[in-house]
Amino acid sequence: MRKTNIGACNARTTIKIQESTGRKVFRLVNGFVLILLALLCLLPFINIIAISFSEGYYVDANQVTLWPKGFNLSAYQYILTRASFWSSFRTSILRIFLGGAINLCLIILTAYPLSKDNSKLHFRSVYTWYFFITMLIGGGMIPNYLLISKLGLRNTIWALVLPGALPIFNLVLMLNFFRQLPREMEEAALIDGAGHFRTMVQIYVPVSMPAIATITLFCIVNHWNSWFDGMLYITTPSRIPMQTYLRSIIIEMNVADMSADDYELYALLANRTVKCSQIIVATIPILCVYPFLQRYFVSGIVLGSVKG
Repeated sequence: MRKTNIGACNARTTIKIQESTGRKVFRLVNGFVLILLALLCLLPFINIIAISFSEGYYVDANQVTLWPKGFNLSAYQYILTRASFWSSFRTSILRIFLGGAINLCLIILTAYPLSKDNSKLHFRSVYTWYFFITMLIGGGMIPNYLLISKLGLRNTIWALVLPGALPIFNLVLMLNFFRQLPREMEEAALIDGAGHFRTMVQIYVPVSMPAIATITLFCIVNHWNSWFDGMLYITTPSRIPMQTYLRSIIIEMNVADMSADDYELYALLANRTVKCSQIIVATIPILCVYPFLQRYFVSGIVLGSVKG
């Protein structure tokens, strides 16, 4: 009975740990540094937003800081009211879905067998180095262009998707993640009669959602931000991706192709205003996708697959 009372007394006792002065100073300095770093990342983006909504006169005079001056939507009107913008937007969306699906399928299908030991996959090291060496040595722009031309892929969506169908950096990330998973999961599945393909789909893929979500974001951002391949392989204006189109607005502006209204509107805009509006337009889709993938980043690495 005495032990029970002592246990109940200890359960009701709250232990308070007194922080030392050095610990308090460290937490204060650490919080200040983190807030400063957050502001360093956030303030330039706020400045870009303010410039994109400002009059060209104030932008040229460097009078815009964190709040728009002479608020107007002329830059966005110039970009969004053009039919070529929406055709390039559709091309980029198609590229993301098609290219992202191909990237994920090839990454998972390649990383799973390469994550096995040499005893289960003969010449595994040779295959791994075969893929890894492509990160260090490439054929170059001219051989790639000739290959795409000979295959008849120019002016098609496949010229934007197939050359980077298997991103090796993401493959290495997924390979290392698969190697960290407990081997007991695979052994239990094989004992129950599952084959390697079923084990990969029903065991490895579900517990690898944090890594898959991260790689998915990498692939989406890579496809969305790519502009050089669109300029190199696509010659039809209605098929170029969005980033290539937005770049052409600033760098390769062809006044002869403008209508009178477009030229008048562009003449009223500051060059920096159009550039900043371009950055905002190109960033919004990624900002819309990121919250749906964020919840996987904070998940457990193995998600409690093996217990006991």
